[in-house]
Amino acid sequence: MKFFDFSQKINYKNEILAGLTVAMTMIPESLSFAILAGFPPLTGLYAAFIMGLITAILGGRPGLVSGGAGATVVVLIALMKSHGLEYVFGAVALAGVIQILVGVFKLGKFIRLVPQPVMYGFVNGLAVIIFMSQLEQFKTVINGETTWLAGTALYTMLGLVALTIAVVIGFPKITKAVPASLVAIIVVFAVVLIFGIETRTVEDIASVKGGFPPFHIPDIPFNLEALKVIFPYSLVMAAVGLTEGLLTLNLVDEITGTRGNSNRECLAQGTANIANGFFNGMGGCPMIAQTMVNLNAGSRARLAGIIGALTILVIILFGAPIIGKLPMAALTGVMMMVAIGTFEWASFRIITKMPKSDIITGILVAAVTIFLHNLALAVLIGVIISALVFAWESAKHIRAKKQIGTDGTTHYQIYGPLFFGSITAFNDLFDINNDSNEIIIDFRESRVADMSAIEALSSLTKKYAAINKTVRLKHLSPDCKELLCNASGIIEVNISEDPEYRVMKP
Repeated sequence: MKFFDFSQKINYKNEILAGLTVAMTMIPESLSFAILAGFPPLTGLYAAFIMGLITAILGGRPGLVSGGAGATVVVLIALMKSHGLEYVFGAVALAGVIQILVGVFKLGKFIRLVPQPVMYGFVNGLAVIIFMSQLEQFKTVINGETTWLAGTALYTMLGLVALTIAVVIGFPKITKAVPASLVAIIVVFAVVLIFGIETRTVEDIASVKGGFPPFHIPDIPFNLEALKVIFPYSLVMAAVGLTEGLLTLNLVDEITGTRGNSNRECLAQGTANIANGFFNGMGGCPMIAQTMVNLNAGSRARLAGIIGALTILVIILFGAPIIGKLPMAALTGVMMMVAIGTFEWASFRIITKMPKSDIITGILVAAVTIFLHNLALAVLIGVIISALVFAWESAKHIRAKKQIGTDGTTHYQIYGPLFFGSITAFNDLFDINNDSNEIIIDFRESRVADMSAIEALSSLTKKYAAINKTVRLKHLSPDCKELLCNASGIIEVNISEDPEYRVMKP
């Protein structure tokens, strides 16, 4: 396996600055999701470091950033409440094993089956989630109740967020040599320190101080009962992680005009999650928001991801006092701009040119993503709807051209696929009572696709046989012949050797 492409020219300045920016935006998000799930805060930072480092080195493509993502953590909240943290670590490690198996058996390629409307819905829904999650920073807890900020605290937060957004938008007009997101964080940090502004900081969420991730075997029974408990969570976590990861990989492919390796990404994610399970990390997957930050900062190599992960480790070990003082307003503003940049605004421009079915699919996928926060379910629903629409449209296209041969035989030239959706229309093509005693059905422009098609042919030949008429099939493709032969006993029909028949011109 080739880990690095040494022929690639690396812009070290862009990679270093992008890595630092990614680390700054990943820390509060990882902490927030860890606290949301009831995990110790450091499990989120450990996950950001472990996922980020391993996937940056082994992952399916440069530019992709992984960390302690909320999409996978949400899956584990119920397990945390019912069985505790040790079972969570066991589930994370098992999810990694499942992801490795997906990569080994090269199943990552099935992400290609996700249609573009589903991609639009997924990305737009995720952008809305990212934006809405930042609104939590405008809330506070008073006497145990969560309420919106008010008065000076609210105006201060709004002003600092607005300043952050202004720097992110305006700084690239001055120079693109330094990532605008990093400049915005530094500027707001400086303003808060110089003017002594009171506002929420990273340390108000949780402490980021700790040691190197300790090796730790999950303290759960190694028996079938424990496996029954963690396996469902592991399976869902693996599916959600791979779905979000491979869709993000496809998005990066489109942005950079290059192509990643989906199976290699599955292997990298699995390896990273196994390491999480044994080094006190909460697990994770590729993070679309941080990936967009990375790409917008100019990163196109693996170095930025490595630097971002190592920066998080250095902060855990040594930098907590400084990072703890970072204003949450700066990080909130950066993430809001990421959400705006992630949204596929082009989907609005082409919406009038899209089929209604694609519009409905995209909206539904976005809605499921936003309201259920279940990315795997959203994509699955979108793929199923798209497949059903395709089947319905394909079913409309089966037709036949009827001709009479010079020897009196009836010829049906079939056009379009014969499958479960088209069998009703297929049966309506034939005039059983008025056809000649020998009927030739030509599949040169068609194919027998499934068991429903075989049943349709069986029923048709039985109807002809009941009135002493013979059906012969012509020009079946090799795979169709094999399908019919495998169904011996279901359909009894003489498959001809595709002779040439003369037919009279209509």
